[in-house]
Amino acid sequence: MSSHRGLLSRILGWLIAGLWFLCRVVLIAWAALAIYFSNLPWTELRLALAVAFAVFAIWALWFSRQRRMPAVFGVLFLGVAAWWISIPPSHDRPWRPEVAVMPRAFIDGDRVRITGVRNFDYRSRNDFTERWEEREVWLSHLTALDFYVAYFHEGPVGHTFVSFIFDNAPPLSISIETRPEVGEGFAPVASLFKQFELIYVVGEERDLVGVRTNHRGEPVYLYRLNTSADDARRLFMIYLTRINELADRPEFYHLLTNSCTINIVRYANAAGRAGRFDIRHLLNGLIDSYLYHSGRVDTTLPFDELRRRSLINEAARAAGDALDFPKRIRAALPTLSR
Repeated sequence: MSSHRGLLSRILGWLIAGLWFLCRVVLIAWAALAIYFSNLPWTELRLALAVAFAVFAIWALWFSRQRRMPAVFGVLFLGVAAWWISIPPSHDRPWRPEVAVMPRAFIDGDRVRITGVRNFDYRSRNDFTERWEEREVWLSHLTALDFYVAYFHEGPVGHTFVSFIFDNAPPLSISIETRPEVGEGFAPVASLFKQFELIYVVGEERDLVGVRTNHRGEPVYLYRLNTSADDARRLFMIYLTRINELADRPEFYHLLTNSCTINIVRYANAAGRAGRFDIRHLLNGLIDSYLYHSGRVDTTLPFDELRRRSLINEAARAAGDALDFPKRIRAALPTLSR
């Protein structure tokens, strides 16, 4: 019996030591990355400081014989954390043209006027004519909600956005995205360290969908949700509130806490969705599987067949810049009884 207790005690000791080792590694890695992705002006300086911090931390925690070195590391870590937390978001940066205008909504009873609606004419992914428009829609004519999943590469991670469907006007798409500066592209690790502000891009489908299918070559899937009109209207109002909040106060995008699918799920919960967290909310390239198995899309077809028929790239390329682009990309979709 004593031998068993001794073995369990050693295993517990190894487990605690392993967790403490992992904890220190995570703290060092986070602080080094926070320094590198900070608001200091020069890449070389940020890299040098990040490396210097990591080297000192490793020496202080594992090699130094001075008992005060772990405390020194702790003070430095807290200083880095406080500095990082103090970095503010901004509306005043040299934005890429696609995200240069923040939308804003004006609500007057049933009538909603939205400024900063994107409707660019694209010749290629980087060659386009900018056009920012104003749209008026009526809440009483909002009837349904459609869901898009787009992929940089087919896999467990993608980009999701929604289109609000009206019975007297074209759909209105809203895409929760990073707001990159000129010369920037999306970087997952950097998005965890205040490198991108957040924007809700409001636009026409021939822009937000067409640029992905026809010019970026991204596979795009369109799913017709069985959301009620009332739930769609509640969700739309939540989106409009967030759009105005961002126009007034900038926020940082964060891949895990303030990103496309996470926010869609969060707002759906606020609008009345019943459901728990699912790992596919983070691995959002699999979100269509979640929608299917939770009954939020048509389940009369096998999932693989529904997914195959929901790929709209061919229809979008055939539609081109046609004014009836929304109608054409939906022509071959499985029928859903609203």
